[in-house]
Amino acid sequence: MSVGREFDVVLFGATGFTGQLTAEYLAEHAPNACRWALAGRSREKLLAVRERLAEINPSCADLDLLIADVTDRDSLRAVASRARVIATTVGPYLHHGEPLVAVCAETGTDYLDLSGEPEFVDRMYLAYHDVAVASRARIVHAAGFDSVPHDLGVLFTVQQLPEDVPLAVEGYLSLSGAFSAGTYHSAINAFSRLREMSAVAKRRRRAEPRPDGRSVKGVKGRPRFEEAVGAWLLPAPTIDPQVVLRSARALDRYGPAFTYGHYLAVRKLPAAAGIAGAVGAAVVLAQVPFTRNWLLGRMAAGDGPTAERRDKAWFRVRFVGEGGGRRVVTEVSGGDPGYGETAKMLGESALCLAFDDLPKTAGQVTPAVAMGSRLVDRLGRAGLTFRVVE
Repeated sequence: MSVGREFDVVLFGATGFTGQLTAEYLAEHAPNACRWALAGRSREKLLAVRERLAEINPSCADLDLLIADVTDRDSLRAVASRARVIATTVGPYLHHGEPLVAVCAETGTDYLDLSGEPEFVDRMYLAYHDVAVASRARIVHAAGFDSVPHDLGVLFTVQQLPEDVPLAVEGYLSLSGAFSAGTYHSAINAFSRLREMSAVAKRRRRAEPRPDGRSVKGVKGRPRFEEAVGAWLLPAPTIDPQVVLRSARALDRYGPAFTYGHYLAVRKLPAAAGIAGAVGAAVVLAQVPFTRNWLLGRMAAGDGPTAERRDKAWFRVRFVGEGGGRRVVTEVSGGDPGYGETAKMLGESALCLAFDDLPKTAGQVTPAVAMGSRLVDRLGRAGLTFRVVE
C-alpha cells in the first residue's frame, strides 16, 4: 500500500508535449496540499519545465525533480516507491510502458497512462494484474481521450436507465482536432501488429474471469446513416469499446445483459468514405517496414499543434441507451480532445486516485471501475459536459 509516501502524484514524461500540458494543468488545478513532482530522464529539460510552471504558479518553483529512465528499472522503482500515484505520458507504451507498470504493480503504487494500445493493455493484464491485486495497486490504462469520455459516458448513460434489466447502449463520436504524435505512432504500430494483437487478446480472454450469470457483448455494426445524430456511422477501431465492456463486466449496474456499439459519426458521406479509405491504406502500408517507417516519419515525437489550433478543436460523444422500456440520449463534450482535454482527464484522474473516497479496487481496472462518478463530477467541474439530451 502507498499510504504515507512522500508524493501524492508524480508526473512521468513531463518534458514531452502532452506531459508539459498535463504539468501545466496540475500547476493550475492541483490543491495546495497536493505534494507532487516531475519525473523524466533529463534533468535539464525538467528544469526548463519547472521554470515555465513557476510562471503559472510560483509555488511550482520548489517542485521536486526525479530522474528516471524506462531503460533503468532501478530508477523507476526508486520513483514508484516514493509516490502514491504515478501518471505517465511516455509512449508508445508497447515500446516504453512495461517497466513502469511492473514497478508500480510490485510497489503498490497507483498507475495511470494514456494508452490506447490494446496489445499493450492486454499484455500488462496478463503479466501484472495478479501482482497488482496482491500489492493493492490500481493499474488504470486509457485515462485520456482514450477512453475516459466513452467509458464514463456509458456509465453516466446507464445510471439514467432502470436497474436490473437488459441494457443496450450505442456511442457516436464526432470531433475536430489534431491527433498527438504519440497517438498517431501508437495507431501505426498497432496496425503493423494485428496478428500479435489478436493472439494476446485471445490469451487474455482465456485468462480473464467472466461475470457469473450476466452477459456483456460488443456489437460489431456496419457503416450506416443514423437519424439520431444525423450522420454516417463508421465502426471505430479503437480501444474504447473494449474498455467500456470491461467496465460492464465488472459492475452489476450495467444489468443482467448489456450490449455496446461504438462508432465514429461523420456528417458527409464523401468524408466518411475518405476516412475509411485512409485507415484501410494505413493498415496496408503498416505491414511493410519501409512504408511503415515512412508513415511514422509523418509526425515526430513531441510534435503538436499551436495553441490557437487547439483552442478551435472540440469533441462530442452522443450515447443512446435503452432498457426496461426507457430510452435516453446523453452527451459528453469538450474542447481539444488530443491535447488539452486529454491533459485535463489525466490530471484529474491522478488527483481523483490520490484524494477521493473511491471503491476498494486493485489490479488492472478501468477508469469507470476505479473512479466512476467521482471522476465524472471532477471533470464536470473542470469544464467537460456530461448531460442528458432527451
